Amino acid sequence: MPSIRKIQKVMKSRPTLEGAGVHLRRAFGFHDENAFDPFLLLDDFRSDDPRKYLPGFPWHPHRGIETITYMLYGSAEHGDSLGNKGVIGPGDVQWMTAGSGIIHQEMPKGDPEGRMGGFQLWANLPARMKMMDPRYRDIGSDSIPEVELYGTKIKVVAGRVGDVRGPVTDIVIDPEYLDVRMPPNSTFDHPNPPGHTVLAYLYKGKALFEEDITVPSENVILFGDGASVRFRTGDLPASFLLISGKPLKEPVAWGGPIVMNTQAELEQAFTELRSGKFIRSGNDPNL
Repeated sequence: MPSIRKIQKVMKSRPTLEGAGVHLRRAFGFHDENAFDPFLLLDDFRSDDPRKYLPGFPWHPHRGIETITYMLYGSAEHGDSLGNKGVIGPGDVQWMTAGSGIIHQEMPKGDPEGRMGGFQLWANLPARMKMMDPRYRDIGSDSIPEVELYGTKIKVVAGRVGDVRGPVTDIVIDPEYLDVRMPPNSTFDHPNPPGHTVLAYLYKGKALFEEDITVPSENVILFGDGASVRFRTGDLPASFLLISGKPLKEPVAWGGPIVMNTQAELEQAFTELRSGKFIRSGNDPNL
C-alpha cells in the first residue's frame, strides 16, 4: 500500500491588504517560499462586502513567476501588456506566465448578491525559464472536467484523477490543481509523485486525518513526503484545493511582484521597470 503523507505543518490564513485596498486572507507567502517550493503564495479573496474587493488590483508588473487565478463566484476583469482582455467568472481559471515581464490588472466584480470569491496561487519559474516569453491562458469552467468518486466531486484544473486529465498541461513544475468537495462521513485518497510538494487549502467545512488531527476552514496544510494523501470527513462536508508540484530547489530573490534567483537579477528588473525597458515582448499598454 502506498505510504500516506503525514501532516508536516498547518497554518491559519492571515488577513492581508493587497492591490488598491483589497481585503483577503493569505494562506502562505513571502516568508514561506522554501517550505512550499515551487509555490510562493496563495491568497483567498472571498468576500460578500463590495467595499472590500472593488478597489481591485490596478496595473502592476510581474516577472519570473506564474499566477493562477481560480474563481468560485463573482468575476474578475483582466487586461495585460500582451493585449489580452476579458472576464473570468465562476469556475474559470486564468493561468498567466509572466516570464520575462508582463504588466496586468485584475478588477474583481460581485455576483448579483454582491459576493466575489476565488483564489490566486503564485508558482515559481526555474532559473532557465525566468526570462521566457510571457503567455496567457483563459480556461473556461466548461473545459474543466469534474470527476465523482464515492460522492466526492473533484474539478481537475491540472494533473490527473484516474484517467481524467485537466486542461492545463506543459507546465515545467508538473503541477496538480484540484478543487475537491467531500460529503459528510466520507474518505478521499489520492496518489502523488514522491518528492513533490503537496499542500491543501481548506476553504469550507473541516477535514480529518490519520494523526487524529482535525483541520477547519481557512487553514493550509503542508504534507510531508509520501505517495498519497488521505482526507476524511465527519458530520460536516469539506471543500479544499489540493495542489502539488515538483520543487525547484533554487535560491529565491523576491521583491513584491517580481521573483528572481539573485539580488542582482532583482535589482536589474526594477531598474528596467523604472526606465521603461521591463516589457520585452508583446504590446505596451501605455500606462
